[in-house]
Amino acid sequence: MAHEREIAEEQAFLDVALLALDHMRDEARSLRDSAAVANMRGAGDLVERDVVMGTALHRLDQLAIGDQALFFGRIDYAQDIHGKADSYHVGRLAVSDEQLNPLVVDWRAPVAEAFYRATGVEALGLARRRHVALRAREVMSVEDEYFADQNGELSLPDDEMRAATEEGLVDGGLALGGPGALLAALGRARTGRMGDIVATIQGEQDQIIRTPLAGILLVQGGPGTGKTAVALHRAAYLLFTHRATLERQGVLVVGPNPLFLNYIENVLPSLGESGVTLSTISGLVTNVAIRGRDEDEVDRLKGDTRMTKFIARALQTRQRPLRSDVEIPVGRVRVVLRASYTKEVIERARRRPGNHNQRRSAVGRELANRLANEYRERFARDADDESSAVEDFATQIRQTREFKEALQRIWPRLSGQELLHDLFGAPPLIAAAGRNLLSSDECVMLFRARSTSLEEIEWTKADAALIDEARILLGPRRRPRPVAKSGESGILDGVDLDSYQGDVRAAALREAARLTVSASVELDEAEFVTYGHIVVDEAQDLSPMELRVLRRRDLTGSMTIVGDMGQATTAASSASWNTVLEVLDPRRRPTRVDLSVSYRTPEEVLDFAAATLRAASPELSPPRPVRRAGASPRIIKTDDAAFASKLVEVTREECTAVAPGRVAVIAAGSRVDELVAILRGGGLDAIDPGDADSRGLAADLVVLAAEGANGLEFDAVVVIEPGQIASRGSTKSGQTTPRGLRTLYVAMTRPTRRLALVATQPVPSTIQ
Repeated sequence: MAHEREIAEEQAFLDVALLALDHMRDEARSLRDSAAVANMRGAGDLVERDVVMGTALHRLDQLAIGDQALFFGRIDYAQDIHGKADSYHVGRLAVSDEQLNPLVVDWRAPVAEAFYRATGVEALGLARRRHVALRAREVMSVEDEYFADQNGELSLPDDEMRAATEEGLVDGGLALGGPGALLAALGRARTGRMGDIVATIQGEQDQIIRTPLAGILLVQGGPGTGKTAVALHRAAYLLFTHRATLERQGVLVVGPNPLFLNYIENVLPSLGESGVTLSTISGLVTNVAIRGRDEDEVDRLKGDTRMTKFIARALQTRQRPLRSDVEIPVGRVRVVLRASYTKEVIERARRRPGNHNQRRSAVGRELANRLANEYRERFARDADDESSAVEDFATQIRQTREFKEALQRIWPRLSGQELLHDLFGAPPLIAAAGRNLLSSDECVMLFRARSTSLEEIEWTKADAALIDEARILLGPRRRPRPVAKSGESGILDGVDLDSYQGDVRAAALREAARLTVSASVELDEAEFVTYGHIVVDEAQDLSPMELRVLRRRDLTGSMTIVGDMGQATTAASSASWNTVLEVLDPRRRPTRVDLSVSYRTPEEVLDFAAATLRAASPELSPPRPVRRAGASPRIIKTDDAAFASKLVEVTREECTAVAPGRVAVIAAGSRVDELVAILRGGGLDAIDPGDADSRGLAADLVVLAAEGANGLEFDAVVVIEPGQIASRGSTKSGQTTPRGLRTLYVAMTRPTRRLALVATQPVPSTIQ
């Protein structure tokens, strides 16, 4: 059959390409090994060797694709006037043979654009697009799409067939690239890790991925539209296209929580990019352990931009003159630091440029010099070297315990944690900073009893953003200092020296020992790294104060920000793209694009959840689905007495229906432990993926808090007590809120195949 011929054709090409890839790896290993045993005579040779070694190791890292498909498609152009037709295989990295003839082109290369962009209306010169499904080193299937030529004629082989399944494409006119390949990828069981989509990128997604680097790109996309995948693939594309710039400046990817970062951490390495920093907003604020959680009202207040002025005022309250004079003994001499002096000096210091800790030294010097000059005028007028004597005496004054204690009261050296701890633990300080800015009730909400040490404080996510704000005003507490690193430089990390013969291994170790001492700079916690491009996912849940944390890390004004305002679930959410842009204050006009097609979430689920979205965010429309799952969502109502047994029954049914896929039970956060216990008691191996010792999202059955489910996907989802989730943030039981409905919408749109809801309480009218 023709299909078997095509598979055999692609298998033969795959065998050749894999041999070429092995040859490329051998060359990289040879380069690495020759650098490891090179005879270095000087510093220049060492630097050259380190560069060569680093290049070789980086190349080996790029070529280590494991069992992932080397290529996934092929594009055949129409014949030109000379009867010549170009053909290219498209894969996750470029592969050439020993004569440097290209065999596979990188999916990010310009020539590969047609693979993703070509449609029946605009063929981009293609005659055929082929999707190839590989499993390790074997071709499993081939799917061809044919395009009309310039005369509008379409030539299809006689035996070309198309098949449809129950879980297939919805009726409609959406132009999809490789519908069979897309359905196969979407129908595949979830693994607990996000996979790349290089084989099934669609036209609207590819256009976003290849948007120019400069400026801010906003991507609004509903459930299943692939906005996270698009953002990550855009990061890989920009690194490929602007390698020299972005490898030097760095790329940062920000996610909503550690669980989400674990979910996406393999995507960029699978695309050959391992030098990207992944973090939450709180993770960018160093030395702050997040162990606490604020009430919704407090979280909302701490995320408000008024906190910017509040923190600045709070710092000013710590720059205060003495209430009474202080006597300072210097040897047998006593000088008096008058309160009036300190008031004058503070007023001048506040007008000086620089941050708080930086200006402290100037305050101390001015006060000590004034005391020294005053003493000289009164008692030492006949001194021979007046200037040196005054300077020496001022130094002695600054070194006394009494002067240091007075300076700490006048202009203390502070960290962001210390400022916030002192502030929230003192109602008078809160009231002073919040005067005519916060209400009395808001001031009361901010109070938190003082702890005996900073290490005991249960900082919250909102606190981290405030600490970062304070650090900008305070500045470093000390100057950057070099930290020496002797011995091995780490350049041989990852090299399996035991696999080499004794003389080669010994030579490599000798060279490592000869490396000169290197020095790095240990940054103060108030200092941070900036990045040439920042990718922000689930941006709808960031507060304005958290967005300010991001803005400070932005080096060039280049950002990719993705989210869905219909899925904003946090109390302090920015709530609109206008607010996001207002805080980020872009340097050039931003670009906004909307992803309108849902590839992951099936038609049955999107239709079921549409009313909830309309009630929560009337201005938004749900995305259009491209596929159906063949199973309608179901609502199972029960009572308190039968709840446990019904939960176990329904969850077991879903696990069986999607095996070997993964199932999530999603509920209000306060019920996670309870539900895990019920499911385990019913014989199901359920876990909380947030537990450090668990398998995380790789487990077959997980129990999640609805407020932490953003961005995740599962084969089947069981939502517990939708009414309780929909009333999130309400003070009245059973009363829905826009935020609660958005949280419910998130929970209901996590499955790729099946959805069930279990309730003992009344369910919201949007899902009845």
